[in-house]
Parts: sequence; structure tokens; C-alpha cells
Amino acid sequence: MTKCQFASDNTAGICPEAWEAMRLAGCGYELSYGDDTWTDGATKLFRRIFDTECEVYFVFNGTAANSLALAAMCQSYHSIIAHESAHIETDECGAPEFYSNGTKLLLAGGDDGKLTPDTVEPLITRRRDIHFPKPRVVSITQPTEFGTLYRPDEIRALSKLAKTHGMHLHMDGARFANAVAALDVTPKAITWQAGVDVLCLGGTKAGIGLSEAVVFFNRDLAKEFDYRCKQAGQLASKMRYMSAAWLRMFQDDLWLNYARQANTMARQLADRLSQVPGVKLLRAVQANAVFLQLTEQQQARLREHGWRYYTFIGGGARFMCSWQTTQHDVDELLHDLTGNL
Repeated sequence: MTKCQFASDNTAGICPEAWEAMRLAGCGYELSYGDDTWTDGATKLFRRIFDTECEVYFVFNGTAANSLALAAMCQSYHSIIAHESAHIETDECGAPEFYSNGTKLLLAGGDDGKLTPDTVEPLITRRRDIHFPKPRVVSITQPTEFGTLYRPDEIRALSKLAKTHGMHLHMDGARFANAVAALDVTPKAITWQAGVDVLCLGGTKAGIGLSEAVVFFNRDLAKEFDYRCKQAGQLASKMRYMSAAWLRMFQDDLWLNYARQANTMARQLADRLSQVPGVKLLRAVQANAVFLQLTEQQQARLREHGWRYYTFIGGGARFMCSWQTTQHDVDELLHDLTGNL
């Protein structure tokens, strides 16, 4: 399939720089299981990018990153507070519960897919007896499933609440690069400086293709995490192919430049589609997700032309822009929808 698709940023390929880094990592011999020079270099660069000491682990996908990170923070009798639309609730097939041996998810509502202290605190305090799972983690998604963003002060407020009750703060950052680019902040400003203990940083959607990073800012929580990765089948024997891509993407701010491209295309797509009669923009575009209401005829027309998108996430039709989305792709979609450029 060569045509651009807006169903997900997962439909995009691996960016050329990451692909070339993987090729270079395959030249010659290297030590296995993360003891190679590429992984060492990438880990050091993570610490420089986030401007702090942290523990970094590479896994194959976001489900593994989130589930293993949450399991590292919880016992089976604990609970995790998340938004009812969070990926760990709706799209991970019970993996967080499975890897933590039964930790319960407690779900909160909230506008735009975001948690607030007002929605979280009642879940923390409503039961304190031994017959109910003890709240241990607050989990937020940045950007959310609705494409909305947590600003630093919002994260700090949730962290303060969590810490008051002896809890940790986890961030699902599958599209973290898009959030950093959209908010125009440093990576540390919306992670450890705001009180995040563990970040699951997405590489797949950022253009790397086959790797996510679990970053422990609270290094005590990383104890024996390497064993969790091994037991879960997430320890890559040739880890250099994963870490080399990260090493290259962090150089020259490539990861943020590609994220800015995706965000820019999303705003342009929203602006142009919202001018089409019958199309309604459902949410302000904050990162690289566009939510629209289309007529049945418009949906049928797009599908007839081979366009794919989701209609079960956040309401309406969701169009995701990726690092690979171009002006031509936006023009082509508009042409197929309206018959005019």
C-alpha cells in the first residue's frame, strides 16, 4: 500500500534516518542483549535529552511498555487510576492486569480524555479498607486518546495529589514527541520536573518503527525491571537495531522535527476539511489528531477512494497525521472528498 492513510500514525513507514541507523548497526559484530555500544550511546543520550539521571529500557511495543512499567509499580492487590478512554483500558487486552498479576484499573471520567484532581481524588479516598484494592498509580496519556494535551501545571497538580496519597504517576507517551512539539516545552518540563515517575516513550509512532522506551525517573522503581522484560519476551537479543534508531532520532532534534511536521499537517487538514459543507470539526487540534463529523455520503465517498480512518475513538471520524504526512496527502484527501483541490 503506497497511498497515505490517516487511520493511524502506525500506517507510516520507518523514517529514512532510523532505517539507515539500523543498517549501520548491522555492519560487523556487536555484543548482545543491550551490552552493545549503540545501546550505551542511546541510554546516555536519553539522560542528556531529559537532563537527569534515569534508567532506560527498550521494548517492542506500547502495550508491553505500559503493562510492564505499571507492573513494576504495583502489587496484585493495588489499583491504577486512569481515564475511561485510556489506551490501557480500551486497547491493551487486559495486559496491564495480566502482567501485574491482577492489579485493578479504576476508571474516571473527564472532559477531553483528561484526568483532573477533582476526578481522581474521589477514587483514591472513597475506600480505605482492606477489602478494596489500594490505589497505587495514577496513569495519564500524553497526548490523550482525544488528541488533547496535559500542560505542565496540570501534570504537577496530579503528581502532587498522587504523592500526597503515597502513589506514583505514570505517563503513556505513545505520541510524546507530538506533545513536546505542540507545547513547545523541554521534555523534562512535562515529565520528571512535573512529577512523572515513569514515562513510556513512543518510538513506533514517531518514525522509529519497532521500539518503545520505558524511562524511569524514579530509579528505585526500575529494580529488576530487566528481569520483567526478559520474562515477558521483551528483551531483544540484537538490541542495537532498536537503540541505534533512537540514537539517530535524538540527534539534530529529528524526533521533534518530524513531530512538528505531523502536528502542522493535522492543523492544515482540520482547517481545510472544516470549510467543506457538511463537515464539522469536533475538537480543537492540539497535536496530530483530527476529529471530524462527516455525513454518511462523505464517509462513503472517502471509502470508495480507498481512504481508511477510525470512527470508534473519541467520537466522530479520527484522522491521524504522521511524520510522513505531506501537503500532497492532504490535497489528495480533499480532492477525493470534494472533487476539487
